[in-house]
Amino acid sequence: MNADKPPSAGSARSEAEELLSAPAEWDLPPSRHLHFKDVLMQRIDRDSSPSTQSPPAPRRRFPRTAVVLPVAAMALAGALVVTLSGGGNGSAPAAGTTTAEARPNNASVTLDRIAAASMATDATPVKDGQFVYVESLVRSNKGTFGGAVRLGAVHKREAWFSQDPDPVKITGWLRDSGKDAIMPGQTIPIESPSAYPVGIDRPTYKWLASLPTDPDALLELLYAQTQVGEDESKEQAVFFKIGDLLNETIMPPENAAAFYKATARIPGVTVIPDVVDTAGRHGIGITREDPASAVRDEWIFDKQKLTYIGSRSYLTKDEEKGTEAETLIGTGAVMRRTVVDTHPTTTAG
Repeated sequence: MNADKPPSAGSARSEAEELLSAPAEWDLPPSRHLHFKDVLMQRIDRDSSPSTQSPPAPRRRFPRTAVVLPVAAMALAGALVVTLSGGGNGSAPAAGTTTAEARPNNASVTLDRIAAASMATDATPVKDGQFVYVESLVRSNKGTFGGAVRLGAVHKREAWFSQDPDPVKITGWLRDSGKDAIMPGQTIPIESPSAYPVGIDRPTYKWLASLPTDPDALLELLYAQTQVGEDESKEQAVFFKIGDLLNETIMPPENAAAFYKATARIPGVTVIPDVVDTAGRHGIGITREDPASAVRDEWIFDKQKLTYIGSRSYLTKDEEKGTEAETLIGTGAVMRRTVVDTHPTTTAG
């Protein structure tokens, strides 16, 4: 690593402006990577949106093909379709089909077991000045916009999330490395034009610890605070949001258990007995398919320890040219999750 500083807000904004001015035929993959949305999209002027509107979520775990974007960002929609992924190739039958893997089953039993397992684990409390560090193996769509999905190579993603209780402009840092990584080796701040408060879209350990541990009360809060995207049901939006909160956070065991029990109360959640994450680990899948949504997410849990280990995402509609429904569009595997005192302040060349 050298002594260069991470890209500044101004330099990242210039990249966004350059993308906006690029010709429509520019061959940029449709589902680049999480931080293209997180870093660039957040720096596009939000003046076109009402001041009372919440800023874009600072992270997005699973790919979605339909995202509500600020008016000024619509020219980027094709290039910045949201994707964070990593994992195996192939497709899987939709939840609700008659195959053995995907037929509806008693997900509440499995989620209760996962909740009980989470209660038996220890979580290191995170102090306000520390960071949650998550290292993952990811794989994302590298296909051209409007063309068939083509998964890129597996590469490493590192993320540092600030626990500062005050509103902050920089909520964390991202760094990808390896083949098919976007801006490989560069440490990039997750930054908003205005200070970003702690809450459902910026979940700190302390905020998560403050949530109700009664699953019904927690679910009521999630339904009230989760924003619903276009062509998305409230139930699906809450399922996606819980996936976000589980993926890149550290929370007290009793809160984690409450999230799993709350998930069991969402209609349509099912179990897939065997799924594989980016690292090749077999696990149990928890999923939900919604007729209004173009994407189905699967959370993956270790079969023995019942701990969260990764995710997969599938396109459920023929929305992309040359891509059939039930095509895998991204997977990921969490390899390390811990508490650190510092974040990187340099970028690799």
